[in-house]
Order: sequence, then structure tokens, then C-alpha cells
Amino acid sequence: MPRRHLSMGTTLVNRIGNLPRIWKRVIIITFDVVALSFALWASFSLRFGAWAPPDRGSQFFVIALAPLVAVPIFVRLGLYRAVIRYLPERALWTILQATTLAVLSWLFLMFLSAMTGYMTIPRSVPILYWAIATLIIGSSRLVVKKLLWSAGPVLAKNRQLLVYGAGQSGAQLVDALRRHPGERIVGFIDDNPGLHGRDVAGVRVFSPTHFEWLVDQYGVEEVILSIPTLSPERKKEIIAMVAGHGVKLRTLPPISELVSGKYLVSQIREIEIDELLGRSSVPPDLDLVRSMIEGRSIMVTGAGGSIGSELCRLISKWHPQRLVLFESNEFALYNIDRELAGVSGLSVASILGSITDRRSLERAMEKFSVQVVFHAAAYKHVPLVEANSLEGIRNNVLGTQNVASVALEQGVENFVLISSDKAVRPTNVMGATKRWAELIVHQMSAMATERQSAQRFSAVRFGNVLGSNGSVVPLFKEQIAHRGPLTLTDPTMTRYFMSIHEAAELIVQAGQLSEGADVFLLEMGMPVLIKDLAENMIRLAGFKLKDAANPDGDIEIVVTGKRPGEKLYEELFYDGTNVLQTRHPKILRAAQSDHSDLDRLMPRLLATLQSEDETEARKVLFEAIR
Repeated sequence: MPRRHLSMGTTLVNRIGNLPRIWKRVIIITFDVVALSFALWASFSLRFGAWAPPDRGSQFFVIALAPLVAVPIFVRLGLYRAVIRYLPERALWTILQATTLAVLSWLFLMFLSAMTGYMTIPRSVPILYWAIATLIIGSSRLVVKKLLWSAGPVLAKNRQLLVYGAGQSGAQLVDALRRHPGERIVGFIDDNPGLHGRDVAGVRVFSPTHFEWLVDQYGVEEVILSIPTLSPERKKEIIAMVAGHGVKLRTLPPISELVSGKYLVSQIREIEIDELLGRSSVPPDLDLVRSMIEGRSIMVTGAGGSIGSELCRLISKWHPQRLVLFESNEFALYNIDRELAGVSGLSVASILGSITDRRSLERAMEKFSVQVVFHAAAYKHVPLVEANSLEGIRNNVLGTQNVASVALEQGVENFVLISSDKAVRPTNVMGATKRWAELIVHQMSAMATERQSAQRFSAVRFGNVLGSNGSVVPLFKEQIAHRGPLTLTDPTMTRYFMSIHEAAELIVQAGQLSEGADVFLLEMGMPVLIKDLAENMIRLAGFKLKDAANPDGDIEIVVTGKRPGEKLYEELFYDGTNVLQTRHPKILRAAQSDHSDLDRLMPRLLATLQSEDETEARKVLFEAIR
């Protein structure tokens, strides 16, 4: 029997907890009216030593006046805005202030009453009234909070949300969220001062300056950014405001991605780290993209990698005659082939092969009459290539030699090498092999010129792409998922970053801008401090950084020391004074490279690989770099 009563009590609390906010406020105000009236009647009864109903009209009026004075004061001080289940302990101080002010206001009216001779009250009554009212109002909140927390998972699963942006999109989002159980909208935050203090879609609008108070007062767990047209600069400011409070931040997609103008809860997505870069968006030159791809047979080496697969996705949208996927990793090739199978009208040929196999390259280019080659196949992980230098040289240098020379022989019209900023004054094997690849491209271009061929060979050099395989961003995400620590090689290390999609678009456009023997440089913006990147990713995940200033944080960053071959910073130019503008503001053209030493050094490099002399191979590799 007791268990049944307990279950009924839990059900009742759950039902009350799930009522609309307006009905909850009605219940609380009604309780306060009764409680304050009882508190004043009890004060009179204690003073006169007789527990009896008011014996005359004047006494009844004085008791009824108490809640009429107190409730507006309680409203003004916010006693009916706080979510009781998340009521902080310091809210008792607010209750104390509210009851004190209510008693003093009531006492002032009683003083005026005494002056008119209407009624005089004993001096002890206000003191008793203040004590009883404070005890009842304060304890009632704490008791209800305790009941709500013990009511079971039905209420405990509800998340407290803030919506940033009280415009039309925000109102639609709130309407959608209300139809999904488990979501409680605490309020709006908006930059428009004209909306502050007002209700939009039945939800109160607050100033951004109230954010920290809202988190503490309501136990906010998540902020949803509902301004699809927000500028990158303002988005960075909002992220910085939310960061560090242990609150998760999500956003709605751009307005172009929304279906039928309706906001669905499923469209809310995580804030991506590339949104913190603040890079200005430059629309692609569609004529460059179209003339490079449309109606042509295109081959992408390394088609299953991060850049290669993104290039394939971009190419598939521009109606190529055929897209040839060349990849040595079977699973990666399977994934991109399966993804592109859903593109209507796209002809795809998937070739499983290595760029070190010259014959395989010849068969692919000849069979499919390849006109454009995007050479993205390479070993790119600096520490791994450093530890396996012979294989790195064989793949990145000899592989590029194979792809470029076969392209020259097969009459490929455009050849585009995907290079790296690590090719500039390299300190590691990976960077040195990329520099050799650039020199090979220049050599092939010179040979095409000698043959009076219209073939164009170029290289596109840029920094890191966010989220690429083996990059720091997926590593940090994995470490955050395991609650850290995040490993940082050096707190002063910086890198250039751009999104994979932006890099792919610029690569295609740069290829079409080629005049032969070009090294294009993608404008990367300002370098990013990796330590700042790690801290921002921790905060975006809704965690607090754990460091000396905040020892109670969630995730810490551990410095492990610089690895062999790593540089503290990367460069895009050998000589910044010789960089030329192109018709695209984010694509620059570097001065042409000298390839004269390759004819002398390539046979020596081949000999070191055949003899597997790693020391000599490194020596020859760096001898060509200047």
C-alpha cells in the first residue's frame, strides 16, 4: 500500500512538472496568496493567543491586503521566473529580500491606516509575519525542488535550453521544440535591446549580458544559435561568450539548407570548429569550375582520401564525361564509390591501384582517355613518414614522377598536384617529398613546352584542412570523447587551416587558371595557435578547460613535446615578394621553381631506394631543397 501511494505521488508530481509554464505560475501564485494570508492570520493568532477566524471586516481586509502587496513584489524580483527544479541555493537570499520588502510595504500601508484611525496593529505582528512568511515561502520552494528531483526519470530527462535569436526563425524553432518531449525552453537571448524583457512566442527575451545569470539560475545545458544569416565575426563573439560555462552550443544550418521554410529539430547541428576561423567567404568562379570539369574525363588519384574524396564530390556535381577514381586503399575506394553511386547521370570508374605501379596508371589513363588529373595521392602524416622515410620517398616522389610522366605521355590536358605548405623550407621527409613533387611538376611542364604541347602542369600549395584524415582535429575530437587529456606538442605551435570543401573548390579553380609550371598558393588567412584550437574545441563540446586557473575543470591540455621533423610554424611562400595575384582573390601564383637539379639527383635517389640506404636517401632528398 505505501508503494502505491508513493507511485501515485510521483505521477502527480510528474503531471504538475509537465504542465505548461503559465499553469505552473498560476499554481505557485495561488499557493503564495494562501500562504501569505495564513502567515498573517497566524501572526495575529500568536499575538492574541487565540486561533480563531477574523472576527471583523477590518481584520479580514488587513489579512487580504498582505498577498495583494506581496505578489507584485515577488513578480518584480523574479520569484515566478525561476525553474524550481534548478533553483540555486542562493535564491533563498532573493526570497528573503522579497518577503522583507513585502512586509515593509504592508507595514507602511498599516502605518497610514493607523494615522487615519482605521486600525492599529500590535508591533510584534509584523515581525511574526515576516518570520512565518519567509519560512513558508522559502521552504515550499525547497520541498518542491526536492520532490521534482526525486520524481524519477520523466522530469530528470528534460534539458534546459536557451535559444539565441528571437526573430522569426527563433519563434519557429521554439514552436518545433515544444512538440518534442524532454526539451524545456528557458528563454531567448537577443542582441536587439528593443526585445529585452518582452515575450516572443510565450518565451521571455533576455540581453546577452544576462547569459551567465541564466546559466546559474536555470541550469541551462545547451544554447541553440537560431540566426541563420549571422556573420562569421558575430558568431565567433557568441561562441566566445558561451565558451567556458560548461554549456553545449549548437546551431541551425544556413537558410539555404532548410526545407520549405520550416525548422525541424533534426536540423539542429553541432557548431563546427571551422566556423571559428572567421574566414571571409568568396563564392567560386563558376566559369572556372565549369570549364575545368564539364564534359571532361577526369581522374583523381588518392580518391578515397580527405582531399581526394571532396574533389570527387565537387566534380560529380558539374557533369563530367567520366570520373575515374584511382585509390590503393580498398575500403576507402569502396566508400567513395558507394557514395557517388547515388549521383544521377554520373559515370564512375573505380581503379584499385598504387601510384608506384606505372603500368596501372598507363592502363587507367589510356582506357578512359583521361583529360584532367588531380593528383592527391600521398603519404601526409609527418611523424609516420619521418619514421618510414624510404616508403614515404617511394610513394610521394616516385609516385608523383609516375603520375606526371604518364600524364605527359598520354596527352592529359591539365595536371594538378595537391601540394602542402610543408614543402616550403621543409624540416621533415614529408615536406621534402612534397617539394620534390613540385619540382617534378615544373620539369614535366618544361618538357611539354619543349614538345610544343598545350598541356598544363601546376601545383596547388596550402595548409591544413580541418577534419582531414590524420589531422589534429579528429584527434582532439576523439580525446574529448574520452574526457581528455588533449595532447599538444608545443603551446606556441601555429598552423594554417581551411575547410576541406573550400580547399577543393579552390584547387579546381586554380587548375583552370594554370598557364603551365605554376605553383598556386591558396590564401589561408591568419595562422591559428593550436593551443587556442584545442581550448575552443573543449568549450564547443560543452566542457570546461582544466588548468591552473580552473583546477575543477573537465578536460586538461597536456604538452608532450615537439616530434621529430615538426616545425613550430609553417610558411606558404619561399619569397613573398614574388607572389602574384590571379583573377581569384584567394588564389595566388608563386614564382616558377627551378628543376635543373632533378636530372642529376633523381638517379641517385633511385639508387638509394634500391639499396634501402635510408641515411643516403635523406641526404639526397634534402640536397635538392633550396
